Amino acid sequence: MEYNIEKINLIAQKVAEVVKEAIEEEGQEQTLIGDVEMAMREGLRNIGQQAMKCFLEAADGEAEAEIECACGGKLKYQRWRKATIWSVFDKVVYRRAYYAGCACGKGYAPVDRRYGIEPGKVTAGLAHLIALSGIHKAFEDGRKWLKEYLLFEVSENTVRAETQKMGELQRQADAQLITETQNEVSLQKREQSQTPAPDILYGSIDAAKVRIEPRDEKEKAVENRENWRDMKAGCWYEGEIVPKSQRSTRQKDKAQREGTVLRAKNKKYFCDIDKAEQFGKLLWATGCAVGADRARILVFICDGAVWIWNLIAHYFPTAIQIVDWYHAADRLKRVAEEAFSNLVERQAWLEGVTEDLWQGRVELVIEACQRLAKKSNLAKQSLAYYGDNIERMRYAQFRTAGYLIRKWRH
Repeated sequence: MEYNIEKINLIAQKVAEVVKEAIEEEGQEQTLIGDVEMAMREGLRNIGQQAMKCFLEAADGEAEAEIECACGGKLKYQRWRKATIWSVFDKVVYRRAYYAGCACGKGYAPVDRRYGIEPGKVTAGLAHLIALSGIHKAFEDGRKWLKEYLLFEVSENTVRAETQKMGELQRQADAQLITETQNEVSLQKREQSQTPAPDILYGSIDAAKVRIEPRDEKEKAVENRENWRDMKAGCWYEGEIVPKSQRSTRQKDKAQREGTVLRAKNKKYFCDIDKAEQFGKLLWATGCAVGADRARILVFICDGAVWIWNLIAHYFPTAIQIVDWYHAADRLKRVAEEAFSNLVERQAWLEGVTEDLWQGRVELVIEACQRLAKKSNLAKQSLAYYGDNIERMRYAQFRTAGYLIRKWRH
């Protein structure tokens, strides 16, 4: 939105005056910029609260005697009726014209319908912030985090409810997408209205244990009353070269070794707490949505989990498969730590075998682990890991082709 700069400047001057008066009334001997910031934030919140009330009350204009009902009947003006909503500025109480008296028995306020308001509920803007806090933090921690940003309290139950509501909306959207991408008619329509396919598209899949907290307070009080589930997550993304001016210290070090530094862009995430078979349907559906089935080159970078590669082989059999460099190299580090107590010997072995892996000489990596198999269980276990993924670890070839070899990071 564009705003009238002259009016904004006038309002800013008034806000500055109000904040100055409020600070002076506090009578503090010394005022720091942090005090000014917090006073200004609180003042702007109060202004926003009143501005929202004024905006909604002015949106009605003059009330009409009667209006059309959605059923086709007539609604008659009743009165100016109060409503309450919880917005990003805290609780807002406003008055608006309310209509009722139709044969269908339903009534409504035009302002509420126009702006998608549900009286007594959280607004869409606040719901979005609440749900984000609930996604990234435990509900109680999210409530505390929100208070720091919003300057008013939101209950733990509200954080829970809005987070679950957002999750349910996403679940419904995913289910709809899965249905469409398994329907021949929908797929044909999609083919007829294609957007340009990506040239090189990447995909990554992983899994992690997530804790599902008990909802009941009595259950929360019971020690070790936790339920852990497997959450499977994925990401579609593209790669781009990082300009020299934007490279971090770590990326500059990588550039000296690799020549160019790539990073992920246009990331699109998806996840589900379900079995691999069901997650595969989501993988296919989200892939179709971003053009994975039409990309000139499709590359998957994942760890060595068998279930991951089975899904990829089933849904995208022609994709290039790469084991994430971090996982492959980190395993060698752990083998070295287990097999060598002498630091010098450990470092010498690790440098040599890591270089072999970097150059895609996986057979030499397997031989190195074989020689340690008698004194290291991890080295013995790694024989199958590297042996099963030989062609997914031809890192020199992948780098020459210009592909990323490290998967996305959050």
